[in-house]
Amino acid sequence: MFFKRKSASAKSSMTYLGSGSEFNGNLKTAGALRVDGALRGNVEAQGDIEISVEGSIEGAELRGHNILVYGRVKARTIATGKLTLSSTAYLEGDVSAQSLQINEGAHYIGYISTEEEGGPALPPSEPSLQLPESIAPLDRPRA
Repeated sequence: MFFKRKSASAKSSMTYLGSGSEFNGNLKTAGALRVDGALRGNVEAQGDIEISVEGSIEGAELRGHNILVYGRVKARTIATGKLTLSSTAYLEGDVSAQSLQINEGAHYIGYISTEEEGGPALPPSEPSLQLPESIAPLDRPRA
């Protein structure tokens, strides 16, 4: 007789790249992802992503719900939930997240945008400095 296997829900499935492993190419998973090896390519996970101390991801884009970085990431990073950079994390790339936690010792290079769920990320804007009329620039004498 044949028995029909019950499929695990997408939320409970886990994709794992072990220590010493290398993967080149784009990776898309319906569940969570843990990376202990080296992954080169775009990554999209419907669940949470964890990059261990010895793990690394390098690509154009890293996308997941909650993203926890202990290792190295060189990619535009989009977290629909929370992005956490531990004290051992190195992240290079622009970030868009609902919330962000950067622990002391973490290294980060890039632009950060936080947003409400479902809302668009704010584009980078040029800061504008407008002096009130009561403050005259140094090169112009006051009247």
